[in-house]
Amino acid sequence: MKHDGLSVLESRIAGDLARTAHPSAPWLEPVPGPDGKRAFDVIVVGGGQSGLATAFGLQRSQVTNILVLDKAAAGQEGPWRSYARMHTLRSPKDFTGPDLDVPSLTYQSWHEAKFGVESWDELTLIPKGLWADYLGWFRHVVGIPVRNEVEVVDIAPAGGLLAVTLRCGGKAETLHARKIVLATGQESLGDWTMPAPLMALPVSRCAHCAEPIDFAALAGKRVAVIGAGASAFDNAATALEAGAARVHLLCRRPEAQVIQPYRWLTFRGFLRHLSDLDDAWRWRFMSAVLALREGFPQATYDRCARHDAFSLHLGAPALSAIDGPDGVEITTPQGSLTVDFVIAAAGIEIDLSVRPELAGFAGNIAAWADRYAPPAAERDERLGRFPYLADDYALTERVPDATPWISDIHLFTIASTMSFGASGSSINAMTTAVPKLVSGITRGLFRADVERHWASFQAYDVPQAVLR
Repeated sequence: MKHDGLSVLESRIAGDLARTAHPSAPWLEPVPGPDGKRAFDVIVVGGGQSGLATAFGLQRSQVTNILVLDKAAAGQEGPWRSYARMHTLRSPKDFTGPDLDVPSLTYQSWHEAKFGVESWDELTLIPKGLWADYLGWFRHVVGIPVRNEVEVVDIAPAGGLLAVTLRCGGKAETLHARKIVLATGQESLGDWTMPAPLMALPVSRCAHCAEPIDFAALAGKRVAVIGAGASAFDNAATALEAGAARVHLLCRRPEAQVIQPYRWLTFRGFLRHLSDLDDAWRWRFMSAVLALREGFPQATYDRCARHDAFSLHLGAPALSAIDGPDGVEITTPQGSLTVDFVIAAAGIEIDLSVRPELAGFAGNIAAWADRYAPPAAERDERLGRFPYLADDYALTERVPDATPWISDIHLFTIASTMSFGASGSSINAMTTAVPKLVSGITRGLFRADVERHWASFQAYDVPQAVLR
C-alpha cells in the first residue's frame, strides 16, 4: 500500500510538471527505420541515475520517443545494490540531481513524504539503499520507458540512422535511433584494472572490487585490499564487518588522499563552464583533479579504523604477489605479508576497444592525445586516452569523414570527465550537465530537420482572429 505522503507528493509532481511544460508543442515527426518500424529519436544506454536524468531532461524538451536500455534487472541498475559497498552516499544530503531543479522531485521531497520531515532533519547522509529506492520511484513517477535485462553489443550506421544490436536472453535484436546516449557509468572507459602483480592469482584468491565478492566467506581470513581510494576503504570495511581476522589496506603513496577535490569544484561556474574553456585550461584543471585519488570522508575511514584488525600501510605498493600453500605472499617496499584473499580497488583501464558497443569503430574515436599536447610537466599518458568530445558530448573522429555517424553518439559517463569535468558520473553535476547534454541533442535533431521546419513554417496558416 502506498504511503499517503507519497500519494500527495505524486499529485503535486503531476501538477508541477504540467505547469512547467511550456512549450508543450510537439516538434519531432516519426522517422521509419530500414526495417519499416518507427525509429526512436533517442536511445539511452544505461538506466542508472545519469540515464534516468537524461531521459527526464529529454522528455521535458518534448523529446518523448525515447527508450532507456539496461543490462541489469529492474531495481538493480547502477552500483547501489551491487559493488557500491559504502553505507551512505558521500554527497551532502541536500545536493540535487535527477530532479533537474524541480523541487517536488528532489530526494528530500521523497524522503519527507515517505518518512517525515523530522526524519529528514535527523538524516546526515543518504543511505545507499534509500537512494536506489528513490531512483526507482523517480523512474516510475515521471514515466521513463526502460527496458531491462538487455545488453547493447554493437552500434553501427544504418541509412542515416544508428542500428543498435541488443542481446536479450541469448537472442539478438536490432533497434534504430537517430541519436544514442551512452550513460554507462564507470565501465564506459574500458574494463576494470587488475594490477599486474595480481593477474596470475587464481579467482579463489583474488577479485576486483567491482565483482561479486562472498564477504561472508572471508570471516576469519586474512585479507589485503590494494588501493587507497574511497572504494578501497569501503571494501576493507565490508570485510572487517564480515569478521575478517585481519585486513591490510595497501596504499602505494606515502600519504593517503584525504582531500576530496570534487568538493572544491562543486560550484555552478565550474560545473557549467569548464567545457567552455580552451584545451589548455581544461587539461590543467582535470589532469590535476584526476591525478588525485578519490578522497574518503572521515566516516569512511572510521568505519575501518574502529576495528583492531585493520592495518593501513602507506608507501606500500604491491610489487609482487605469489600464491603459495599458506596463502598469497605480497611483497611491498615495506616488507612482505601473507593473506588468504586479495581485493583490487585500482580503478579502470582506459581502452574503448574492449567495450562491445564501441569496438567496431573505437579506432577512429578521437582521444585527448590526438587533439592536445600538454606542457611536459603536465603530460599524462593515461589521461591522453580519454575521448575528446564535442560540445554536445558527442564522439569525434580521429580521421575526419571515416565514421561521420559517430557524431550522433553522445557519451555521458565518467569518460566525459576530461572534456566536461564532473558530469556523467556525478550527482552534484546533474542539474548543470544534463541540460547542456539535452540542449546539444535537441540542437542536432532540430538542425537535421531544418528543411522540414522551414516548409512547415511556410505552410502555417492558422489565424488568431476573425475580422468582421
